[in-house]
Amino acid sequence: MEFEFTDQDKAFRAEVQAFLRDAVPADIARRTRSLVHTPKDDLVRWNRILFEKGWVAPHWPKAFGGTGWTPMQIYIFEEECAAADAPFLSYFGLRLIGPLLYTFGSEAHRAQHIPGILSGDVFWCQGFSEPSSGSDLASLKTRAVRDGDHWVITGQKLWTTEAHFADKMFCLARTDPDLRPQKGGLSILFLDMNQPGVTVRPIVTIDGGHSVNEVFLDEVRVPAGDVLGRVGQGWDQAKFLLGHERVTNAQVPRSKRELALLRTIALKETRGGMALAEMRTIRERIAEIEIDLAALEWSVLRELFATPGGAKSQGTASALKIVGSEIQQRIADLTADLLGAKAMATIAAASDRPNERPGDAADHAVGVVERQLFFRATTIYAGTNEIQREIIARELFAGH
Repeated sequence: MEFEFTDQDKAFRAEVQAFLRDAVPADIARRTRSLVHTPKDDLVRWNRILFEKGWVAPHWPKAFGGTGWTPMQIYIFEEECAAADAPFLSYFGLRLIGPLLYTFGSEAHRAQHIPGILSGDVFWCQGFSEPSSGSDLASLKTRAVRDGDHWVITGQKLWTTEAHFADKMFCLARTDPDLRPQKGGLSILFLDMNQPGVTVRPIVTIDGGHSVNEVFLDEVRVPAGDVLGRVGQGWDQAKFLLGHERVTNAQVPRSKRELALLRTIALKETRGGMALAEMRTIRERIAEIEIDLAALEWSVLRELFATPGGAKSQGTASALKIVGSEIQQRIADLTADLLGAKAMATIAAASDRPNERPGDAADHAVGVVERQLFFRATTIYAGTNEIQREIIARELFAGH
């Protein structure tokens, strides 16, 4: 399959670039460049800007609030947003529960939840992983027991990103302990994060920031109707979501932005009076990453054209996630290598709103170590890369 930018695509890119030049607030762009964990108020502001423009959910069907853009236009938009240092919007409403709602949800649930997702007035988190059930969701222990007109949910969720400022959670739980998950034992339920029985405990990650949390559910009561789709449909919904998520987690636009920063550092930093970009070993390492990222980009585009929004197989989605996550780590590692001790001098506190930092470090050095440390998680979240390789192997050798 060949991909070429048509004259229409080129005009669209120019339109997006012109919009972003004026629309991305300078303070938000600065924090996006330097901080790993985007503050909630930045997410709210940028979500509102895109919502008012009508561009907040370009990957959604037009009937539910999408733009009607082609897959190439969606890709161009995401690439230009990353290049303009626009923050990546909260993932869990727009990328996860939104597509689940318009694919599996009732008309009532769509009407109830989709407007708040699009406007950014309601933030969501995902209650899937547990202390002993990360990539292996079939082993999760959180249970939901029917009690009259309610479900009573008890359990613990782990690594729950943005739970500390989420308004709602979509929670995967056992609704029938006598059935295997694949045969109808799991369901996805909606719950309010500020209701009795919900306790959120922060987890500070190795980079010193706070995005993930533990969530304890102690007999949390939710109305009987707050189940996504049908009771027992949770396994199929989770598989749909994970395939969707792993294609997105290839993170090509973000990696292209990080690669551009890497090139800038290689040009500006010197060793022995020579720019690092002039050193053969550095050029070769950058070129290897650039080649692999270009190959990944074409692979993602092929999947998006073939099956907009997802992958045609779990194995394909897993392969894209593996390669994308490893490229992110390679870029972050090489960037830190090039800066050396300079990178360590620019670690800023996550709560540092004015972005003040010690000394007079160059702008391109800010946040490098935080990203390198945080990106250790790219090969873990959305299913560890070891589990992804098992998925690929099962698909390749099925029937043999």
